[in-house]
Amino acid sequence: MTLAERERPAGRGSRKRRRDPEGRMSLREHLRELRRRLLIAAAGVVLGAVAGFFLYEWLVAALQQPVVEHSNNDDGRLTALAFNAVGQPLDLLIRLSLFVGVVISSPVWLYQIWAFIMPGLEKREKRYAIAFIAVSVPLFLTGIWTAYTLLPRAIEFFFSLNPEGTSNIIAPDVYFTFVLHLFLACGIAMVIPVILVGLNMMGLVTGQQILNSWRGVVMLIAVMSALAAPGGEAVSMFFIMIPLTLLFALAVGLCLLHDKRKAKREAAAQA
Repeated sequence: MTLAERERPAGRGSRKRRRDPEGRMSLREHLRELRRRLLIAAAGVVLGAVAGFFLYEWLVAALQQPVVEHSNNDDGRLTALAFNAVGQPLDLLIRLSLFVGVVISSPVWLYQIWAFIMPGLEKREKRYAIAFIAVSVPLFLTGIWTAYTLLPRAIEFFFSLNPEGTSNIIAPDVYFTFVLHLFLACGIAMVIPVILVGLNMMGLVTGQQILNSWRGVVMLIAVMSALAAPGGEAVSMFFIMIPLTLLFALAVGLCLLHDKRKAKREAAAQA
C-alpha cells in the first residue's frame, strides 16, 4: 500500500461499525440502533394492522358480546353501543386494526426489545435472552386471553352499579378504549417479569434489589388483579394474581442465579 493510499480518507463503505468484543457501543450507536429497532417494530405493527382491517367485523362482534348479552336480560334496562359522531366508525376501525397489529406482531416487537438488549450481553448470556424471547410471546398472548375471559364479568359488574331506571348507551370509542386498555395491561403485566430478567442481564438491577422490593411488587400485583377483575370475586382476582406472583418469583430466582454465576466468573478472572 502506498503512502497516498494510507493517507486517503476512509470511504463510506469503510464506516462499518466495529463492535466491541464485549458488545459495547457508543451513545450515538445506541441511539442509531434504537431507531432501527423502533422502525422495524413499527413496520411489524403496521403490517399486522392490515390483517386487523380484515378481522374488524369479527373482532367488534366478539368484543361487544358482553354488552349484547346484558341487553337481553330481563331487567328492563336498555344497553347498547351507539355512535354519536360521524367519524367514530373510522376511528374505531383504526384503533382495533392497530390493536390486532400489536398482538399479531408481538413476536416482532418483543424480539426487537431483546435484540436491542443483546449487544450488551456476554456471549454466554445471549442464549438465555433468546429463550426469554420464546417465553415472552406466549406470556403476552396469555395475558390477552386472560383479559378476554374476564371481560364479561367486568362488564356485568359495572352495569350492575347503574341506578334504578337508568340505561347504558355507550359510545363505542369509550367502550373499546376500556377493553383495549384492559387487554394490553394484562398482556404487558405478564411480560414484565421477563423484562426484569433482561434488565438484570444488562447490569441495571441486581437480583437482590428486585427481591428487596417484593412487598411493593406483590401489593402492586394485588391492585392490578383487583382492577382487572372488578367484580369483587376473590376467585377472579386470584386467577390473575397467582400467575403474576409466581412469574415474579421465577424472575427473582433467575436474577439471583445470574448474579451468583457472574460473581463466580469475575472472581475466577481476578484469581
